[in-house]
Amino acid sequence: MDLNAPALALLALLGAAVGSFLNVVAYRLPLRQSIVKPRSRCTACDKQIAGYDNVPILSWLMLRGRCRNCGASISVRYPLIEALTACLFVAVALRVESAGELWPGLVLVSVLVLVAAIDIEHRIVPNRILAPAALIALLLWLVADPERVLENLIAGAAAGGFLLIAAIAYPGGMGMGDVKLAAVMGFFLGRAVAPALLVGFALGVVVGVGIMAARGMAARKQAIPFAPYLALGGVVGQLFGSELIDWYLDISRG
Repeated sequence: MDLNAPALALLALLGAAVGSFLNVVAYRLPLRQSIVKPRSRCTACDKQIAGYDNVPILSWLMLRGRCRNCGASISVRYPLIEALTACLFVAVALRVESAGELWPGLVLVSVLVLVAAIDIEHRIVPNRILAPAALIALLLWLVADPERVLENLIAGAAAGGFLLIAAIAYPGGMGMGDVKLAAVMGFFLGRAVAPALLVGFALGVVVGVGIMAARGMAARKQAIPFAPYLALGGVVGQLFGSELIDWYLDISRG
């Protein structure tokens, strides 16, 4: 989209605010706590965080990563997720061709950041994220471009089916949460889910081989979360998927 600097700045602010909310969800949802109330509190002293100490990115920098009340360290994960989401919102806006494509892209990258954060810490990909995300993907495309809905349904079924076969063939390699995540990515990306999965698998293989090389045979028993690699692939699919498919088709035609 052709957006001016103020519009991109607003999107970045929106992304940072969404990233702040994603931090709350990533912390509370695996613990089965409400994501709505109570208001954010320090996990060390349980004191409610004041609004001026809850500004995305800036508050963490001004407080030097510590709670104002008790001085406990605040994980750098919080500003990183806020900054990452802000950057992804701007990147999506610069890559999509229309306003109709913008909202599915923004929702997708938000879901991918959230799922990756939870899987890294808890080794789970919650259905309570994936099920609503699948429904939202189809509803957004139904409004933006109804002709794409069938393609995206097929892509989601194909992507989920492909990972299901892989999960059955190699039970220890990935879980059903990864299978469902691949399907959700297909609902958002359509045919661009193909390069997304390819990138995700390639990254997973490279990192897995690197860990085994560094730690030896003991690394084979170590559980490695796969959703973050799928999420990275999903971001690539969102930003560059169509171009990668066109490039491949051009090469295949000789």
